[in-house]
Amino acid sequence: MEENEAESLPLLVVDGANVVGSVPDGWWRDRRGAAERLRDALVPLAARGLPDLPGPLEVVLVVEGAARGVTGLPEVRVVAAGGSGDDRIVELVREARTEQPERECLVVTADRELRARVGALGAAVTGPRSVRP
Repeated sequence: MEENEAESLPLLVVDGANVVGSVPDGWWRDRRGAAERLRDALVPLAARGLPDLPGPLEVVLVVEGAARGVTGLPEVRVVAAGGSGDDRIVELVREARTEQPERECLVVTADRELRARVGALGAAVTGPRSVRP
């Protein structure tokens, strides 16, 4: 997907660490592998969307720590946070809303503080179950 084309689509930002950590499936033994599995599970959402946010979507997976080496796919852009993943998610939402104030933004996380921060910027929030396979 071309960058200009993606910027006109609704934005789905996924808090990788929070979503991966929402299911006790042994993710802690292979954080990078868990993030790659999540990335792959997000691919169909780029075209299909979610019940409350129909596709196509620009899908961004924010990773941190041991998952920083995960690469993106044409359908899922992966952004490695240099520091806090939450801070990077807030930056992404702020940038999107500044460039296009009417652009729909949906953040996937269960983190209460992050939910409040992105909500204050006008983003909607949903929980990890919405994107788990």
